[in-house]
Amino acid sequence: MKKIFNLLLCFLPLFTLQAQIHEIGVFLGGSNFVGDVGKTTYIAPEKPALGILYKWNKSPRHSYRFSYTQARLTGNDSDSKESSRKNRGYSFKNNIKEISAGLEFNFFDFDLHDSDPKITPYIFSGINYFRYDALHIENGQTQKDKSANSFAIPIILGIKSNISPNFILAAEVGARYTFADDLDGSFPKNDAYANNRFGNFNNNDWYVFTGVTLTYTFGNKPCYCAE
Repeated sequence: MKKIFNLLLCFLPLFTLQAQIHEIGVFLGGSNFVGDVGKTTYIAPEKPALGILYKWNKSPRHSYRFSYTQARLTGNDSDSKESSRKNRGYSFKNNIKEISAGLEFNFFDFDLHDSDPKITPYIFSGINYFRYDALHIENGQTQKDKSANSFAIPIILGIKSNISPNFILAAEVGARYTFADDLDGSFPKNDAYANNRFGNFNNNDWYVFTGVTLTYTFGNKPCYCAE
């Protein structure tokens, strides 16, 4: 009976959180915007971006990832290489606050129960919900209409390594394809400003976060029973 009891105690962690490893940490980096105002460079961090994140590692190859990030987006036609934008001279500032949920996939096994040094590229995607300022441009001046919200599809590429038994450092670039086109004021949703719409009506706005994450891992290792 004692052996059976010990065996049950050994397998019980497989049905609890002891069989998983968790991560919690921070994101530090920069943001840039790609749309109808300003530069068209996809990776050009300009303003600070800060965030927190949590990961639930379900296997050495995949984990569920949740995060909150906020940043300022800016765009200025004077920084563009396109002469038409330089001559136009529009500019804007916007504030982004996003929450994100999705799946992160490791290209190589990244077993956190193993303390040996390891490194792997990874990719993440899911769904983002974000708050921002709906803008419009009147007589060349950018103005706020109201606070708004929308969704975005994140596509994040990165590479990470365990720099100690409990800390993981990663570098990543994450583009967000939004379901909005008024972050820069080019296509206001408010029909009162319909005559002020400009740019490519077929393309929505993008914003990009580039930076590093540092996460702390916790959670017990699986039980290995001695005979």
